[in-house]
Amino acid sequence: MTVKTEKLLPFDMVTLLDSDEMISEYLSQVLEDGDADELLSALGYIAKAKGMAIIAKESGLGRESLYKALAPGSHPRFDTILKVIKALGVKLHAEPV
Repeated sequence: MTVKTEKLLPFDMVTLLDSDEMISEYLSQVLEDGDADELLSALGYIAKAKGMAIIAKESGLGRESLYKALAPGSHPRFDTILKVIKALGVKLHAEPV
């Protein structure tokens, strides 16, 4: 008996974030879930999709600082998150629940 195995490719969220619409939908879902660590991960994926060097420059952060701020388990300052969000070219909206 021959066992057939297939090799799976690793999942890379960044490859799915190829348009402003996809980025907006993804970030909206993460915000709705309300998990702070997931938000940091999402911002990191989006920054990688748009180019970390570009986002670092537009946010006024060093590239290494940007990586550290968006790393799992980090606790970046709120103003850092706002700078990153602005550099990513997205807006956050509030609405009643």
